[in-house]
Amino acid sequence: MTVTETQEGLKKIVIEPVTRVEGHGKVTLLVDDENRVKRARLHIVEFRGFERFIQGRPFWELPVLVQRLCGICPVSHHLAAAKATDILVGGENITPTAEKMRRLMHLGQILQSHALHFFHLASPDILFGFDAPVEQRNVVHIINQNPDLAVQAVMMRKYGQEVIKATAGKKIHGTGAIPGGINKNLSIEERDFFLKDIEQMLEWAVGAVELIKGVHAQSPDLMNTFAAFPSNHLSLVREDGAMDLYHGVLRAKDAKGDIIFDKVDYANYLDYIREEVRPWSYMKFPFIKSIGKEDGWYRVGPLARVNNCDFIPTPLAEEQRQIFMKEASDGSTVVNTTMHYHWARLIETLHAVEGIQELLNDPDLQGEDLVVRGEKRNECVGLLEAPRGTLFHHYRINDNDQVEMANLIVSTTNNNEPMNRAVQKVGEQYFDGREITEGLLNHIEVAIRAYDPCLSCATHAVGKMPLVVEIADEDGNVVDFVTRD
Repeated sequence: MTVTETQEGLKKIVIEPVTRVEGHGKVTLLVDDENRVKRARLHIVEFRGFERFIQGRPFWELPVLVQRLCGICPVSHHLAAAKATDILVGGENITPTAEKMRRLMHLGQILQSHALHFFHLASPDILFGFDAPVEQRNVVHIINQNPDLAVQAVMMRKYGQEVIKATAGKKIHGTGAIPGGINKNLSIEERDFFLKDIEQMLEWAVGAVELIKGVHAQSPDLMNTFAAFPSNHLSLVREDGAMDLYHGVLRAKDAKGDIIFDKVDYANYLDYIREEVRPWSYMKFPFIKSIGKEDGWYRVGPLARVNNCDFIPTPLAEEQRQIFMKEASDGSTVVNTTMHYHWARLIETLHAVEGIQELLNDPDLQGEDLVVRGEKRNECVGLLEAPRGTLFHHYRINDNDQVEMANLIVSTTNNNEPMNRAVQKVGEQYFDGREITEGLLNHIEVAIRAYDPCLSCATHAVGKMPLVVEIADEDGNVVDFVTRD
């Protein structure tokens, strides 16, 4: 953390890097002499430009190439690009074996990513307190204080990674999905390997949901008010309104739960979604076109998906969704509280385990019909629900099969404005009139971490990862800053 003073006499506080997130970012706060926050922003400060340098590459490289955006959620980019390139080869109606193998891969990614985020990155704040000493707010302290929980976290993530390896060929940056299908099925030996531990995964997933429910019961005011604000919500849903993380139609609701649009073919996303550019961040700001920049921003991810779906098509997760909507929504039809991302995320973790179990018992996974080809096209859109939210991949190719246009709207980009709103809200709730301490600064990071941002995906960034909090006056002049190296 660094603190400086602007020419106007305001303090600029800079937190850099934002810790326990994937990627590179900083936060700046501008405060006056009485420590009242005048402005708060989350800055994404570096740029890599995947959308540009994949231009000129042959389209069949895309499922493998674009996943290099990230080592945390490469499966999401791998599958979104594969879904897009299916269309280019006329193979969008892939075989049952291909679709179910991809779904299994995707659920393995959901499981490992959610387990990593909650247990390793977010739970130290939730279990030990936002103001706990720095040496306690980490996974090492969880290992010391609750070794059984730590083992559970590691083994759940490991199970998800093994599912990815069996379906994609590697745990990170695999090659299982190709335009029009997949390149392998699941053997009986692989199936039996996963089935022997699936009941344990279910038990642990149920326990994780009970853990966060206990946190809510102990601190309902904190869970319901911390960085809370109304917002729109966007996600895919199945045609019948069920949660579907791999495929579906677009649905958006407002903060009261009213439908903004529904059953939208995601190939037409540009008729509904636009992106705004702001000078202080390399990350864009998407918004719903019909509402406009000012109020059209929205949340994506576990909270939005649980809000938007009519039901979850696995029994244990659906039972927990109903409890969540009753206890966390305060009587409303949607939940607008930032900290309930964690509860929704663990419900999805349970859904992923149930889905894996269901797929493992499906004989289509041993099918031999893996690839489909049809009429070639030159433009395509692929969408799915990545762990962090709705992921858009849009490509156009030329007559030589080379990429000539690419537009990627990743999950964290969709959550850009909500994360900034969360930072502003925390500043207003906890900073005004108080001495700025390390513990208070962690409150800002807690709000950001609730979204499980993958800043490297969203900004295509490279370089070092400092955390900077800046405080500026209402005219934008930096008055104070704090840096954490």
